[in-house]
Amino acid sequence: MAQAALKPVPDAPEVEVLVTAAEAYPALERAFLSARAEIVAGFRVFDLKTRLRSPEALAIGQSWFDLLIHTLRRGISIRIVLSDFDPVARPRLHRATWRTVRMFWAAAELAGPEARLAVVPSTHSAVAGIWPRLLFWPVVQSRLARVSGWLRRQLDAQRMAALREMPGVRRMLAAKDAVPRPRLLAVPPLFPATHHQKLAVFDGETVYIGGLDLDERFYDTPEHRLPGHETWHDVQLMIRGAVAGDARTHLARFLGIIEGSTEADPPAPAREGLRFVRTLSRRRRRGAWRFISPEPVVHEIEAAHAEWIAQAEGLIYIETQYFRSRRMARRLAKAARERPGLKMILILPAAPDDVAFEGATGLDARLGEFLQAKCLRILRRGFGRRLFVGGAAQPRRTRARGRAQLKGAPLVYIHAKVSIFDDRAAIVSSANLNGRSLRWDTEAGVVMTAPQDVAALRRRLMAHWLPDGAGADFFDPSRAMQAWWGLAARNARLPPDRRRGFLLPYNLRSAEDFGRAFPLVPDEMV
Repeated sequence: MAQAALKPVPDAPEVEVLVTAAEAYPALERAFLSARAEIVAGFRVFDLKTRLRSPEALAIGQSWFDLLIHTLRRGISIRIVLSDFDPVARPRLHRATWRTVRMFWAAAELAGPEARLAVVPSTHSAVAGIWPRLLFWPVVQSRLARVSGWLRRQLDAQRMAALREMPGVRRMLAAKDAVPRPRLLAVPPLFPATHHQKLAVFDGETVYIGGLDLDERFYDTPEHRLPGHETWHDVQLMIRGAVAGDARTHLARFLGIIEGSTEADPPAPAREGLRFVRTLSRRRRRGAWRFISPEPVVHEIEAAHAEWIAQAEGLIYIETQYFRSRRMARRLAKAARERPGLKMILILPAAPDDVAFEGATGLDARLGEFLQAKCLRILRRGFGRRLFVGGAAQPRRTRARGRAQLKGAPLVYIHAKVSIFDDRAAIVSSANLNGRSLRWDTEAGVVMTAPQDVAALRRRLMAHWLPDGAGADFFDPSRAMQAWWGLAARNARLPPDRRRGFLLPYNLRSAEDFGRAFPLVPDEMV
């Protein structure tokens, strides 16, 4: 990664807002095609089987595997850190990571001997202490037994292929006569944190950053016409400016910080209305208990929220996959009590994707919904009638039942992570508003403070949920909350195919009925 190959970036940054993968994926493809020297990246998921969308990329192939080969053959240096996952808690994601690693190296082999590729599968360094591992030992053994049972039911060739792609699981199994079974006396490690960031830096000049990974599952269009379980609303930014250099430095150093071999960098300075922000944690150095609790090292994304909540006076607009941080909820409620003119619009998915589409009922799913319901009650007590909490659904009927639908319509699943304060500041990142993202996981984002960029972002995101031709009231910070409430309430009374836009009221009662508190389990776990 030779710095000499990089050119100075312009003084005034260029910011492109990308809503849903239909806009973001082609932009990312074009960035790969136009890179001159290097690409450095960090993603939770980066599936090379994902189809290409832009005309420029389709001219060289059909999938990201083809684009990677093409980029390596052009002599571009690529370094990417991929998240690896707890092999017991997330065996499918663990296998997917290692399958992706194998595809990366296959692409490098096909690109030729001059290919310059570094792909790093990385499990977060934080490991729970012995006492929590013993406490959760029965649960871990049960999950490991399910995985080994699945492996035993496979044909020999399929089992061998799966074990090659699940090295973490393989280490926890005892194979007798080639039949994998859990090691009964072993106490497997627990990895409570992960790398959740989604960013790529091109030639040190341009950064692609936000909440969107690369996977065919996450592809959706702004019209959200796919079946509910395939929708995926997300927001990315493509920024050309000096902030890309801060993102590049982060990607070069964050693994050392997490492992404890490198001291954390000071916060990045604000550069022309943009500032790079992070969440980083590491393994606690003392204490056998270490209750599934990494040591927070950098929590700049949380601090940025606190800074701008303290200054907000008119309207706070937030889109997030989860709102589970009681600390954040209390901070917002306190601001609302102190400033009677402060209003808030909060857009959430009607249910977590694993609950809505997979029928999840486990501890993490129920605790997450318990915390979100508590947080929303805290907000309601603080804001009163100055708060609108909305969900989103397609304006058509569905046969889905339970939480896979909202008022008889298929969900629009919201995965964006955006917070906007009075057109004075916006935070776009990979971090949800839960303890895990704000304290434990590796996260990255930017704070925007150029008024014209913030206002344009807010208007663009608001327009996404509103019907065509929505009036000025829906965008005016002093009147938007009431207008959104009115639209959502009218939509809720109408049959799905007569609704305007995507907005509906969030169903808090469903979250409260499903949620459960679990003593001793920290909020940051979910």
